[in-house]
Amino acid sequence: MTITIAVANQKGGCAKTTTTVNLAAALAELKYKVLLIDLDPQANASQWLGAATDTPGVFDLFTTKVAVASLLVDTNTEGLSLLAGSRSLASIEKALAGELAVETRLKRRLAALESLAFDYVLIDTAPTLGLMTLNALCAAQQVLIPVTTHVMTLSGVAQLMQTFDDVKDVLNPQLSLLGLLPCRVDQRTRHSKDIIDALIEKFGEQVLVARIRENIRLAEAPSFGKSILQYQPNSSVAEDFRALAREVISHQSR
Repeated sequence: MTITIAVANQKGGCAKTTTTVNLAAALAELKYKVLLIDLDPQANASQWLGAATDTPGVFDLFTTKVAVASLLVDTNTEGLSLLAGSRSLASIEKALAGELAVETRLKRRLAALESLAFDYVLIDTAPTLGLMTLNALCAAQQVLIPVTTHVMTLSGVAQLMQTFDDVKDVLNPQLSLLGLLPCRVDQRTRHSKDIIDALIEKFGEQVLVARIRENIRLAEAPSFGKSILQYQPNSSVAEDFRALAREVISHQSR
């Protein structure tokens, strides 16, 4: 069975794309077959994975009836495929104006991929609650929420949790919370620890055990078109993403 995970947070700069790309690479390293779908108009995940700016992808998925499989592109990570985003997604709501059930279009189109037998589908979302993010939440079985360990992120988490509840009630009753992932954790500061403690106090076991540490190598990796597992495979942050992948896998057997 394919596990579809939306990586979402309505606040920008919270490491959504970093989490999506490197978690996908870590799952692929474990020999799982993974598809990354880039629903962000900035298309940072697509660029990171080497897709050209004119690569057909999500916009075509939503606006045409072309076969979904024909829109998938390989990446330089074995076992990881990409459905590319593009800046044209910024006008997707206008392109779909007047059409019915547009918030479930991604879910319906992905049903055609069952024959390709992906183990995991990871969806990178925009930092807004627009049509693309709603499609991600409708198509997903689980939501992973990256949270940077800074005090201003806590209000964003509360807002997203309300959105999660609303989508679950109205559009996708099967949606569950995979967990909150502390990111950009600076172990040298008390502040990071205080934020993680506050998250655990408020959300308990919904906070994942994995922690993604602050690391300059992680910021450098996109410039080389590589995941951190390729760029610095022996780094502490590469190990962090391997630990996250193992935790995500273990969650599926609960």
